[in-house]
Amino acid sequence: MAAEAPLNYEASAGSTHLQITNTLPSEVAQCLQNARFLHLATCTDLFPHVSLMNYTYLPSSPYNSSPTIIMTTNPSSKKTLNLISNPHVSLLVHDWVSHRPPTTNRRGSTSDRAGSPPPEASRSSLAALLLNLNTSALSSISVTINGDARLVERGTPEEIYYKEQHLDNNTFTDGEEGQRTSLWNEREREDCDGGRGSFIEGEDVRVVVVAITDGRVSDWKGAVRDWSLAGVEGHNTEPGEPLVNGITT
Repeated sequence: MAAEAPLNYEASAGSTHLQITNTLPSEVAQCLQNARFLHLATCTDLFPHVSLMNYTYLPSSPYNSSPTIIMTTNPSSKKTLNLISNPHVSLLVHDWVSHRPPTTNRRGSTSDRAGSPPPEASRSSLAALLLNLNTSALSSISVTINGDARLVERGTPEEIYYKEQHLDNNTFTDGEEGQRTSLWNEREREDCDGGRGSFIEGEDVRVVVVAITDGRVSDWKGAVRDWSLAGVEGHNTEPGEPLVNGITT
């Protein structure tokens, strides 16, 4: 396997420093395997919409030999309506903990602002745990992924297969999810299933499959590297060409 190109400190876009690959870059696959949620960006009529999503990453499946991402959505949600109108999506995923550490008033301001979050908010055991995870540098990259989404037809073997995979991937053992939720109070612990009961197991949810096309790896210093899957068309759909969900431009 050819060595992956290093992250570059120039701002890049499109074909600048573009890495063409037959498989996902290793750090992209690792990030998708490690992260708990992703951010899904959809857009219609020039108005973007971002959603926090459970997801399942599949390197391949009986229905697609290329890497795909599985999600489920309420059929009447804003993101579903956006996907029907415009299947082009962008995803953001990272596996670091996003708890904000305390800041200090370094500029000598005379305001009463004592930092964000205030020191007392960081004294709880949960805040201390998250802060320690942050400083342990579990990861130093984030990944932006572009792709085309489609709603899987209801009642088909394909829908059943993807929904089962998605449910299995978001069902946690007591030793894994239980340890993570032990810091919350009793009521929160009972309900902490990541929304599985409402957003994955519900009878009305629709299965969304995202075919990955290309993306970007970024590190915390601002270095970036663009990549694209070989043989997969990007988002340059010609006017009048049918889109994934049967809508024409």
